Formats: sequence, C-alpha cells, structure tokens
Amino acid sequence: QVQLIESGGALVQAGGSLRISCVVSGRSSSGYVMGWFRQAPGKEREFVATISEGTRITYYADSVKGRFTISRDNAKNEVYLQMNTLKPEDTAVYLCAAKNGILGSKDDRRYDYWGQGTQVTVSS
Repeated sequence: QVQLIESGGALVQAGGSLRISCVVSGRSSSGYVMGWFRQAPGKEREFVATISEGTRITYYADSVKGRFTISRDNAKNEVYLQMNTLKPEDTAVYLCAAKNGILGSKDDRRYDYWGQGTQVTVSS
C-alpha cells in the first residue's frame, strides 16, 4: 500500500518562499509520476505541477509557472515543491499525488494515490 505524507506547510508573507515535501512509503517512488495539487476553501481541487519518472519532464499550471519548481529524489522517496514569490491566492491545502505510468497529467482523476495535504497560507 502506497502512502504519501506531506510536510512543510506554513504561514508566510506575500513575496516569500516555502518548500513543501512529500514522502512516499510502502513502495519506491521510482516508477510513479508525481504531482502536486491544491485546494482552497470553497474551491475545487486544482492542478499545480507534475514530474515524470525517468526523463523528469515537468509541467506546471499557468498560475504558478516561473514561480514554483517541482523536483524529486527517488533515493529518498521524496518529492518537493519549491514555491517562490508567493501570493495570497496561493493559499490552499497542497496535496501530493502519485500516478502509475510514464506520462504526467493535470487531471486529478488519473492519479492513484493521495496524501492528506499540508496547509500553506500566504498573508498579504
């Protein structure tokens, strides 16, 4: 059974930076496409970023492109999301997800495993 556990969420000021992490347990993170999604109160869950296995191809939502960076360390079974120039509209619960297969996806229905999330709050 694959488990994903996020950490690193915090309260930060607008313009600040934060790195959140996701640890994969139960199986090696290698072989999975990893993704980050977020959900703000009263809103639907939305795609943030994804990184493939092997080629490490990344893909970002337009709203975070140029500010956020997704990376992975399979030796540690961890995935990271470095968030810079944070904005109040980035406030949300950030969820880590894992997907079988090779190609990344921004469709949350294609992901097989989910973490519980970590809260990121950006104050203005």
